[in-house]
Amino acid sequence: MPANDRTPVTVIGLGAMGTALAEAFVGAGHPTTVWNRSAEKAVPLVAKGARHAGTVEEAVAAGPLVIACLTTYDATREALEPASATLAGRALVTLNTGTPEGARRMAGWAEARGARFLDGAVKNVPTAVGAPGTLLYYGGDKGVFDTYERTLRVLGGDTVHLGDEPDLAALYEQAVGGLLLPALLGFFQGAALVTARGLTAGTLVRYTVKWLEMIASELPAIAEEIDSGDYTRPRATVGIFHQGIANVPQLGREAGIDVSWHLPMHALLERAVADGHRDHSISALVETLRKPE
Repeated sequence: MPANDRTPVTVIGLGAMGTALAEAFVGAGHPTTVWNRSAEKAVPLVAKGARHAGTVEEAVAAGPLVIACLTTYDATREALEPASATLAGRALVTLNTGTPEGARRMAGWAEARGARFLDGAVKNVPTAVGAPGTLLYYGGDKGVFDTYERTLRVLGGDTVHLGDEPDLAALYEQAVGGLLLPALLGFFQGAALVTARGLTAGTLVRYTVKWLEMIASELPAIAEEIDSGDYTRPRATVGIFHQGIANVPQLGREAGIDVSWHLPMHALLERAVADGHRDHSISALVETLRKPE
């Protein structure tokens, strides 16, 4: 990147992810200012070429692009409040967790202070920041995204603008992120099963990856069923999954493991059968989710 294209960047928040963001910008040659409530977290970054601001006001004033990577929108507002007057005319990008409603409130707060707002999500672990395949998506001011797209791509090669609505990244973050814990719990249950037999969890990895690849290959067809509302040509029915409910308690007793995390899923299957979806595709469970008890 030519030197005159290296936008000065400020990174607010130096947890594991914030540190990775700052390291990526420093590594790409961007003048990078950092700030964190615990100043000692900035020391390794300063050794790599970052500049440490003594106050959040100084940090915000250092450049046109401010990236806040704190835990929540509330934490972001609290940290930035002392710099409210300095935000005017700058681009504020938030990379934290929260709900769509939280993102909308954050956008209103930023815009009331004269900042242009973009909300985003990093869909990977800190060690993947800066890699060509790392996904980040953003929602909000398209002008901000267009102006700083090359700079934002320093954080990951798969960088996407979802639309002008400021809550879209939070919406997709919650929609996509909901897969993580259930998938991990499934792996943890498998690990408990095999390690109880004296085998290692590592022996599961190859087969689990293949299983996840199979699931991934089915997602386009499942999404098409949901979008069309036609569940009558199933690859796997609700009834097949429902029949498997009886096996889970027995498995728990045999292996001596806690399988109670299955109970909410079993309740969904029971409701789906009661609603007449036994012979429909498993994707019909989305209709059950749309009708809370």
